[in-house]
Amino acid sequence: MADPSAVRLEQLTKVFGPTTALDRVDLEVPAGQMLAILGLSGSGKSTLLRTLNGLVAPTSGAVQVLGCDVGAAHGAQMRALRRRVGFIFQQFGLVGRLTVLENVLSGALGRIRFPRFGVLSYPRALRLEALAHLERVGLDDRAFQRSDTLSGGQQQRAAIARTLMQRPVLLLADEPVASLDPETSAAVMELLLRICQEEHLTVIASLHQVELARGWADRMVGLRDGRVVMDARPQDVTSEAVMEIYRGRSHPSRPSQSAAATV
Repeated sequence: MADPSAVRLEQLTKVFGPTTALDRVDLEVPAGQMLAILGLSGSGKSTLLRTLNGLVAPTSGAVQVLGCDVGAAHGAQMRALRRRVGFIFQQFGLVGRLTVLENVLSGALGRIRFPRFGVLSYPRALRLEALAHLERVGLDDRAFQRSDTLSGGQQQRAAIARTLMQRPVLLLADEPVASLDPETSAAVMELLLRICQEEHLTVIASLHQVELARGWADRMVGLRDGRVVMDARPQDVTSEAVMEIYRGRSHPSRPSQSAAATV
């Protein structure tokens, strides 16, 4: 019988030198769920997301994503997994000198045989698909504009359109609105929620903003010092549970928050 879980972590541990970024994390995410991961900088949120598509190798424990054992995946198997896992970054990751349309088209590179240079080098079907995604995120009128001329919110919407070009099954988002103002943050998360519901995607997003997470997530998981300290539905999350996430670091002997913020 097929595993109904999109993600299954068992005793996942990741150590960087003296810092334990993830500490025996057990987590199961059903297909179609929208999960928000909360925590301080350095709590392990980014490391956890990066283990899911093989960007970070675990020190110990098991990582199963879309039926694939990520720790054992190499070569073609890893490439096949990454084509099914979209990733939205805090800093957008667009190539500023390229047009918005070409940036979005680059999301389809895993589906075509050779690298492409310039919009017209992509098949017409892909160009039409990219334009359709730009229309979904409200940027069809900016298709031929340089990406570095867009506002922050527009760049993140373009990054969402690029990710959709992958035709992902699982969408990971690492602090996708951290560099945006509150109003733009809410608009981007609302857009992301609507599209993911339409596409029936599984979503795992790391956030700092508790109230923003309450507005769209099916489930909220809190990390502190690499450990799961909260796992609940938004309506069941109490002020005490939130304080357990944000009240401070539980191991003073570990590196300071600023030193671990890059984790």
